[in-house]
Amino acid sequence: MAGTDVEALVVGAGAAGLAAAQTFRERGRDVLVVDAGERPGGVMQSERTAGYLVEHGPNTLAVKPAARALLERAGVHDALVAATPANRLRFLLHAGRLEPLPTGLAAAARTPLLSLRGKLRLLAEPFVRRGDAAGESVAEFTGRRLGAEVAERLVGPFLTGVYAGDERQLGAEAVFPSLVGFERSHGSIARGALASARDRAAPRGLPGIHSTRDGLGGLAAGLAAGLGERLRPGTRAVGLARDDDVWRVALAGPDGERELRVGRLVLAVPAPQAAALLKGVDAEVAEALGGVAYAPLVVVHLGVDPARVRTSLEGFGFLVPRAAGICLLGCLFMSQLFPDRAPQGRALLTCMLGGARRPELVDVPDAELVAGLIDELDAILGLATLPETLAVVRWSRAVPQPDRHHVARIGEARARVARLPGLALAGGYVEGVAVADAMASGLRAADALG
Repeated sequence: MAGTDVEALVVGAGAAGLAAAQTFRERGRDVLVVDAGERPGGVMQSERTAGYLVEHGPNTLAVKPAARALLERAGVHDALVAATPANRLRFLLHAGRLEPLPTGLAAAARTPLLSLRGKLRLLAEPFVRRGDAAGESVAEFTGRRLGAEVAERLVGPFLTGVYAGDERQLGAEAVFPSLVGFERSHGSIARGALASARDRAAPRGLPGIHSTRDGLGGLAAGLAAGLGERLRPGTRAVGLARDDDVWRVALAGPDGERELRVGRLVLAVPAPQAAALLKGVDAEVAEALGGVAYAPLVVVHLGVDPARVRTSLEGFGFLVPRAAGICLLGCLFMSQLFPDRAPQGRALLTCMLGGARRPELVDVPDAELVAGLIDELDAILGLATLPETLAVVRWSRAVPQPDRHHVARIGEARARVARLPGLALAGGYVEGVAVADAMASGLRAADALG
């Protein structure tokens, strides 16, 4: 495009930004990617410490169809490592004990996680009258369709693991779009799921969950490798203006401040940052994005001797329901899932605290936080010796919290942005918080700009 310094600029080098950049490169666009961090990946950051590989952010990747195609085109698909079959065994803390999540009808009939009444109510889902999930919270939607026990005892802890969120505040349309769609199209979640399973024409991702031998930070590095000097770490976008058919973007980096004129602009940063940049361009878009809340999170990595833990460290790990009344949200047994995550004879525990349930924990000093965590783990797992503290990672804005108005809010923002030529939004708040969903948002953003 005449009069521009660069054809396409991507602000943010997380999953969404790297996906957008890959798309522009495939189309032969001159693309520049800037990111305030020192390494690409956004929240996908992995670190080796004392013989362990720890994740500062997300721990696993569900390779959905769009993400699978992206990774294949980018040449990083072969770096993926599938989790061991142990990942299928997952636990919930219930009445002070770890109870396995049922994986079949026989196990579901025996599980103590639901009462007989709760199980019968779940089985009645196909016969529940069709409702309208618009404006419903996840708790309201799943309670109406599946019963209050399922909503509180199963769905709530699941969303703690994915969103660090509160099912009473999260919006059903944003969090469970497929389930809401099943009710709308088939009158029932069960009937809709069966119809979807029979649709062999639908594109497929990879089964199970994945990472790489170098963690998700290694995956980000692989996606960023092709950018070379077109990736500028330590560089922030600090201003944005529209000049005829060109965007003027003010950047601040290691070499000072400069302004670029760009033809295509993808804002692949968290909603508050996008809102700040857009405030002087479209106040209504900025207001909509500013309404997206984020939950804080503390991730604590501990090394233990599995022989000195009374409860066997098997499976994926466990989640904690709100009713347990403790600080811990969940604990992943990462060295059971992927190779080379811990030294020989040791195990890696990745623990999450805070979230929407206890946001104040993000400000608790390390020593106090870890001491309380170890006490809780001891009560659950039985620790014969003190764990080794490997890392304490704090995210003041970890995970977007899409509320019951989120779908309408983001729809309005995207509609207004569509009237601003050459601009698109991407990121975890746009289409879903999972890494694969963020990637998909980046792909769609670049596709929309051509």
